[in-house]
Amino acid sequence: MMRSLHFLFRTRKKNRLDRLTHLTVVLGAVVMLILPFSCTEEEKRHAPAIAEKDSLPFMQSRGISTLISDSGVIRYKIVAEEWNIYNTTNPPKWTFLKGILLEKFDSTFHIDWFVQADTAYCHNQQLWELRGRVVIRNQEGTVFTSEELFWDMDRHEMYSNLFMTIRKPDEFLQGYNFRSNEQMTRYSVTNANAETPFSDSGNASANDSVVRTAPTKPDQP
Repeated sequence: MMRSLHFLFRTRKKNRLDRLTHLTVVLGAVVMLILPFSCTEEEKRHAPAIAEKDSLPFMQSRGISTLISDSGVIRYKIVAEEWNIYNTTNPPKWTFLKGILLEKFDSTFHIDWFVQADTAYCHNQQLWELRGRVVIRNQEGTVFTSEELFWDMDRHEMYSNLFMTIRKPDEFLQGYNFRSNEQMTRYSVTNANAETPFSDSGNASANDSVVRTAPTKPDQP
């Protein structure tokens, strides 16, 4: 009788151990299955988000007509439908995505030149980038047109690598690699052609002109 009870006790104990072992294995398998999903969810939860300051302007103004001074003297006038200021970008920038009219005044407050463009960017308040239909007219009546123009206020120069046309009362010039001083009075264009009116003692009239072959875009290095 004692042997039967002892055998029965050992059998129940062994069954409990077997069930406990089986339960432990099952729980371990479940944990192993859940762990990858938990890690994935954790990674997604901690993924870096795009902050509003990275994409939204610090200030946005509409219907702008303002004067800007330099060293206490009014030098520029800006007219734009929309003006966005970003102060968290590197470098900080202004954007005029709906067009701009920019006038520059001389020391006597006459308009030195004015420029119109479809789109404009001002990087770090020093480098202007004008895009689209860019048109500039200076005091001498010379009209410059291009699809790109950069104005470096620190170096006091303007430049463009795209096709440029320059129209004066007595001359028409076009070419590439435009370089100019800030007043747009001294400039150079490479690979250019010109159309210049002339007259002589022959049958040519004052409306005759010399026309050279249109330039081709220089090969890129």
